[in-house]
Amino acid sequence: MDQILQQLINGLSLGSIYALIALGYTMVYGIIQLINFAHGDVYMFGAYAGYVCMTHLHLDFFISLVVAMTACAVLGVIIERVAYKPLRNSTRIAVLITAIGVSLLLEYTMMYFAGAAVRTYPPLPGFMSGSYNIGGVTITALQLIIITVSVVLMLALQYVVKRTRLGKAMRAVSQDRDAARLMGISVDNTISFTFALGSALAGAAGVLVGVYYNSINPLMGILPGLKAFVAAVLGGIGLIPGALIGGYLIGTTEVVVSGLGFSTYRDAAVFAILIIVLIVKPSGLLGKNVREKV
Repeated sequence: MDQILQQLINGLSLGSIYALIALGYTMVYGIIQLINFAHGDVYMFGAYAGYVCMTHLHLDFFISLVVAMTACAVLGVIIERVAYKPLRNSTRIAVLITAIGVSLLLEYTMMYFAGAAVRTYPPLPGFMSGSYNIGGVTITALQLIIITVSVVLMLALQYVVKRTRLGKAMRAVSQDRDAARLMGISVDNTISFTFALGSALAGAAGVLVGVYYNSINPLMGILPGLKAFVAAVLGGIGLIPGALIGGYLIGTTEVVVSGLGFSTYRDAAVFAILIIVLIVKPSGLLGKNVREKV
């Protein structure tokens, strides 16, 4: 029983990170039906932004987290305005190829400036590096911080989407872009705000991964980005609650598979889940089958 609880705690920590990244995928898809494959590299950029703040500027963890989120929000807006906005009326395949190109550009630009070597975050303060033993289950202070920060950010996102004017604009644009424009909503600004919000969450995930695994590199966004995409599809692409559920399920699955002694196959298990979901329920766990008139 202790072993199961331990794996669940570890799964919650990892799942929180996947959920933060998956939220960016699902928000962008929900509003403009775009799979932003550069999103995983925005997460990588956030990890490096946090590293620079903590290592070279000697800022504290929480300030570094805010700075990284801000930097990623700006990067997300730039990517949307420069790469995606000119292709808004183009075919989906053109936008998809552009997203892959932006992903590679971010990776190798970071490799050019930062080098290909693995970087490590500086040691955390004492209160963040401790651990607690509760009934045979070990919970580190860092795991508590990751789960708490993730939950707070998710609740803040839910508040923005449900309670603010910008959130209402996002929901209106996602339902009918032309009708939203007729109601006086700036569609371009709303889409940019969505990219900024999703990118900020990805930046937070990058910093949390940096302090959790203490290892970052320019190609670190590829696999977590794909797994977060799987999480978004699993929960129902375009649905915020679905991204949360999918992220926690994928994180827990990965940790449980590793805990059972099959760590070599943990990535395969994640993508096997994607295949099963696409076969059994293509719309995802919370998604609904919608008929599309051709």
